[in-house]
Amino acid sequence: MDMNEGIAVDSPVRCAWAGAPGGAMAAYHDAEWGVPVHDDRRLFEMLILEGAQAGLSWSTILRKREAYRKAFDGFDPGRVARYGEEKFAGLLADAGIVRNRLKVRAAAKNARVFLEIQAEAGSFDAYLWGFAGGRQLDPGFATLADIPTRDGLSDAIAKDLKKRGMGFVGTTIIYAYLQAVGVINAHVRDCFRHGACARGDGR
Repeated sequence: MDMNEGIAVDSPVRCAWAGAPGGAMAAYHDAEWGVPVHDDRRLFEMLILEGAQAGLSWSTILRKREAYRKAFDGFDPGRVARYGEEKFAGLLADAGIVRNRLKVRAAAKNARVFLEIQAEAGSFDAYLWGFAGGRQLDPGFATLADIPTRDGLSDAIAKDLKKRGMGFVGTTIIYAYLQAVGVINAHVRDCFRHGACARGDGR
């Protein structure tokens, strides 16, 4: 008889928001959230998705992510920047995404600003990570309750993006974005993903 039969194997410790193992949120937490991102298209995707989340739950956006990728041409900022009225009408009729007129139009405006930043800084990656001195910030949060909804870094980035003309980039949205793309390592210290994201390899 297997002496381990009927004994539950402990799951690794995760950030509390990730939910139960096997779920979509846990999969996102384990594979993506907090891993440093340096690919401009991924950075653009997450910027648009974090803006789309405003007033909603991330789980809602996560369920719609593939529909967003299809609707927004794989989050190619060059294509999104050229969207016109016909495309906007199609997006607002697409039940697979959040059909919010302001958010949909902001995506195109944000894409144009994104391209301007790329031309100015060489890449959006260089622009974004430049605010953090080119390295991940690791506050070493002990619990979920210790994590703020904004900080000086998110304030500065949000202010600059708004000045450039972006929408849905308030400091709270930007703070969530910085966590998602790994500029800030917001995995709590005892989370099994904290060390991997701190190394920057995500493994």
